[in-house]
Amino acid sequence: MRLEVRGIVRRFGAVTALDGVDLAVAEGEFLTILGPSGSGKTTLLKSVAGFEIPDEGTVLLGGEDVTLAPPRRREVGMVFQNYALFPHMTVAGNVAFPLEMRRRPRPEIERRVAEALALVELGDYGGRLPRQLSGGQQQRVALARAIVFGPRLLLLDEPFGALDRKLREALQLEVRRLQRRLGLTTLFITHDQEEALIMSDRIAVMDRGRIEQVGPPAALYAHPANRFVADFLGESNLLEGEARDGAAVVPGFGAVPLPGAAGRVTLLLRPEAMRVGTEAETALLQGRGTVVETVFLGLSAKLRLRVEGGPEVLARVPLRPSSPPPAGEGETVPLGFSPEDLHVVPGG
Repeated sequence: MRLEVRGIVRRFGAVTALDGVDLAVAEGEFLTILGPSGSGKTTLLKSVAGFEIPDEGTVLLGGEDVTLAPPRRREVGMVFQNYALFPHMTVAGNVAFPLEMRRRPRPEIERRVAEALALVELGDYGGRLPRQLSGGQQQRVALARAIVFGPRLLLLDEPFGALDRKLREALQLEVRRLQRRLGLTTLFITHDQEEALIMSDRIAVMDRGRIEQVGPPAALYAHPANRFVADFLGESNLLEGEARDGAAVVPGFGAVPLPGAAGRVTLLLRPEAMRVGTEAETALLQGRGTVVETVFLGLSAKLRLRVEGGPEVLARVPLRPSSPPPAGEGETVPLGFSPEDLHVVPGG
């Protein structure tokens, strides 16, 4: 079921939470709204669900105007971060609740509940109470309840925020597989950039009530539309340069080929594109930097370096088992990168 949001404005006194938001989610698509706290993403989700009525604009679901429709008429499934399960009801009772509210026949309720619990791999847990389940199991129950009645749209409001990292990563993949299997149009809210990159068909980055950019994860990561997206989505080095005569001079690295550019420019270089030590010797653009800080990340190490004659930069280097980072704190090492790894940030 296609979702369209046209010119949505929502104000709370002097604060404009949504400032003319336009967004379309295709049938069967998994679209993530990504943004910092206070960006308006939860207000947008509530406007789609019917918990907030916008001051201006239109919400269309399958071509039907549902802007003023109450939540129960929208046939939308929703999963919250805090699960919102009824503590006095069994797992089966929680999952059956949306069907009972729709006055479905008892045989249909029992069949659908069994199917939904099987989908989330909780087929044997129907008789338990929520307090007898782990956090991950409770979140699965909440998901089963959201899909049991065949919703036109699935809304996920930071559903993994209360879970530990390992369980969160496992559930991310489970939810994505289930969404694809059911072909559910899904709107997902998160402030976690890595989560958005892993799960999404497309990402809409929000800031101060506006959508800054929408696109596939790889496109947004490699080609952010402005400085905010470049800085917010993943880690970044934003190198300032002065462009003239087909090149930009970047302090500490020299002239970067940049046909057509003029004046001050901001160049995005992702940390994984920065070469360190012997790896830098073959790079077209080279400099030297002193390691200020080293952070061990398991499969990689993140280095913060002070470039000679230039800014501080981040480099992320892969590690082999038991191998140390290419340089320790206080060491000065060669740095380098290729021009094709740079992206000119519009309006930077």
